[in-house]
Amino acid sequence: MLLATFKLCAGSSYRHVRNMKGLRHQAVLAIGQELNRRALGGPTPSAWINQVRRRSSLLGSRLEDTLYSDQELAYIQQGEEAMQKALGILSSQDGWKKENEQVNGDKVLSKVVPDVGKVFRLEVVLDQPMERLYEELVERMEAMGEWNPNVKEIKVLQKIGKDTVITHELAAESAGNLVGPRDFVSVRCAKRRGSTCVLAGMATHFGEVPEQKGVIRAEHGPTCMVLHPLAGSPSKTKLTWLLSIDLKGWLPKTIINQVLSQTQVDFANHLRKRLDSSSAPEASC
Repeated sequence: MLLATFKLCAGSSYRHVRNMKGLRHQAVLAIGQELNRRALGGPTPSAWINQVRRRSSLLGSRLEDTLYSDQELAYIQQGEEAMQKALGILSSQDGWKKENEQVNGDKVLSKVVPDVGKVFRLEVVLDQPMERLYEELVERMEAMGEWNPNVKEIKVLQKIGKDTVITHELAAESAGNLVGPRDFVSVRCAKRRGSTCVLAGMATHFGEVPEQKGVIRAEHGPTCMVLHPLAGSPSKTKLTWLLSIDLKGWLPKTIINQVLSQTQVDFANHLRKRLDSSSAPEASC
């Protein structure tokens, strides 16, 4: 079986099948499965099996690159960079100032980050398991306008692999029309690290979504939501939301700070109501 698999993989290097991505993908998967079967069915894998496994893993990673266009790879990389930058900001505990704290414990903090500007940090605990939040915030992302009045519409424009999407979001006008309608084009990615889910994103360019008349194209900076089970209470979830945003237009900083901090407080309240009023099957990150 293994010899036949190697022949299949080698055959994919011939010119007449060089562009058959499906064939190469099947070959890599077949090699990995056969090596795993042999390793589990006998003694400790020999050196040559380990060597081939390493090479097949490298081939698999190279193959993944060939499955995407240059633009798609750029979007994936941008999503990864947004996640790293956002997590880097959250990991720093210095300089945070309290903007808002609710009687239920929800709080919004802020700080000024060099080369980014002022960012806001929401910290809440929700009486729902992490998988339920993940489903609502990621798998049902396009339904957010149904329960969050600050969002008119979210559309997934393109899905790239299992982790990355390009979205267009149309935000509603703020209360009192302090801030007019804005829209956002963003790259978003979702990753699981152990028991923690990280949802990150930032502004990007997508040529099929031109700016709309009467709507200002705003931009998300590196932003993310971090979800993880509450220590000692796995049925509850700690949610931390880092918000970095450039609303564009001519707006006083006092209004921007007021609107953004209140947006986070409102989001937590609307999300609670949504989770309490709807039942959904379990999902996993």
